Amino acid sequence: MTSIINFNVNGIRACIKKGFIDFITEDNPDIFCLQETKINVPFLEDELMDYKYRYYNFADKKGYSGVSIFSKIEPLNVMYGIDDLEVSNNEGRVITAEFDEYYLITVYTPNTKRDLERLPYRYEEWDTKFLAFVVELQKTKPVIFGGDLNVAHNDIDLKNFKANRGKNGFTDEEREGLSNYLDNGFIDTFRYMYPEKIQYSWWSYMGKARANNSGWRIDYFIMSDVYKDKMQDAFILDQVLGSDHCPVKLVLK
Repeated sequence: MTSIINFNVNGIRACIKKGFIDFITEDNPDIFCLQETKINVPFLEDELMDYKYRYYNFADKKGYSGVSIFSKIEPLNVMYGIDDLEVSNNEGRVITAEFDEYYLITVYTPNTKRDLERLPYRYEEWDTKFLAFVVELQKTKPVIFGGDLNVAHNDIDLKNFKANRGKNGFTDEEREGLSNYLDNGFIDTFRYMYPEKIQYSWWSYMGKARANNSGWRIDYFIMSDVYKDKMQDAFILDQVLGSDHCPVKLVLK
């Protein structure tokens, strides 16, 4: 059995102060992937030493973005970024680790911003090229990718779907981007396991959103459909604090 966690920590330094190490120690996943680490140097160098294999992709801009993978299992190969997404490569958004049976990708998808300033880039560049990237990898072996994808896919995936239709994170274009993965041989693991379950992974810091569970499900594990029989369960760990997101977890047989 292999357990993998994705967690947008929204600043690893702050998350460590809020119990991150205790959470990882207690849950004890085989691999954990982080997004929005907001740091430009290696971290946790003297903690969690069971995770011998550590990979970081930092943003050029300080205090911004950043992803990492910590693993007890040694990958066969590790790749950083995507060749033809130069802008996002400068923002530290993707790491791909190849293991014996699958590729594992941690990804922090660009936010389109409240005024949708970045929607054209997201729709015309990012979603198209990231889709091409994972589809090409899938020709070799199954792919598992996930993290903060910055989109709620369907009405069930956010509390106030009527008020938020067409807004940042719930535009038709962003939702189409996620649908395109599902139309090209992938499944949304949590929704595959729990078609009707309402559970969220992100809450605004404003308006007591978390206390009222007025949230969004924007953190995912997406998996090659051909590998779904290897899935034991998928979880949203919404009792874990430390960020405006909570971790999501995938357990493989």
